[in-house]
Amino acid sequence: MQIIEITDTFSKETEAYFHLTDAQMRSRQEPEKGIFIAEGPKVVGTALAEGFNPLSFLIRRKFLETEQGLELLRNAGNVPVFTAEDDVLAALTGFRLQRSWILSAMHRRPELKQENVLDKAQRIAVLEGITEPSNVGSIFRSAAALNVDGILLSPNCCDPYHRRSVRVCMGAIFRIPWARTDSLLAVPELKARKFSCIGLALKPESIPLDDPSFSDLDRTALFLGTEDTGLCPETIARMDRLAVIPMAEGIDSLNVGCAAAIAFWRFRKRNKE
Repeated sequence: MQIIEITDTFSKETEAYFHLTDAQMRSRQEPEKGIFIAEGPKVVGTALAEGFNPLSFLIRRKFLETEQGLELLRNAGNVPVFTAEDDVLAALTGFRLQRSWILSAMHRRPELKQENVLDKAQRIAVLEGITEPSNVGSIFRSAAALNVDGILLSPNCCDPYHRRSVRVCMGAIFRIPWARTDSLLAVPELKARKFSCIGLALKPESIPLDDPSFSDLDRTALFLGTEDTGLCPETIARMDRLAVIPMAEGIDSLNVGCAAAIAFWRFRKRNKE
């Protein structure tokens, strides 16, 4: 590894950490050149374990000198490792550093096709228009924890490689197959593969999620809609069933990330019995 001391943020090599926006890192014109930022030992370690290629690292000097820090970098190849003392990094970043502070700029992988995600899958999630990165990250994390096999995202969902999404998902995005697809066009393919399309929606006809009728489903595709308005009417019309989480009086909904976790657990639990 090449350890390089930094004193400012204006070098070409470190601009990804300080100056590039998520849109600029995504590189829509040339996706193969896109990068993302992994943050924290667990996320960086998971990305490396899953075979993602780092461009460089930015690490707190005190963490670089620990066994944990050295172990993270040991198998990362001969890439630049930028470091500095705490007062320099705090001045550059504008915040106080955590003890095990490490970032890595990494290459993105080519996006999968819908069929790559559906092959051999039993449970998937379909995200429609979810634009808040922390919600997408939370859904990926819950999906990994509760044995969801893959995730499909509509074109207007936020980028799962968004810096905040990657941080919140705790590395789950590196493990779960996902693809971009039109949520409406996905329905015929899902039904052809014998998935039951379940829409989570606040509608009078929605069935409570704990209803026994959900216990007999072999393959499930759970559709989750936007933070504000939920699934679009066209999607709702194509669902096999609509489901709702029973709520206390006076409360009509949960954050979509929380709702997804509950629904993932519900279908995982019943399908495992």
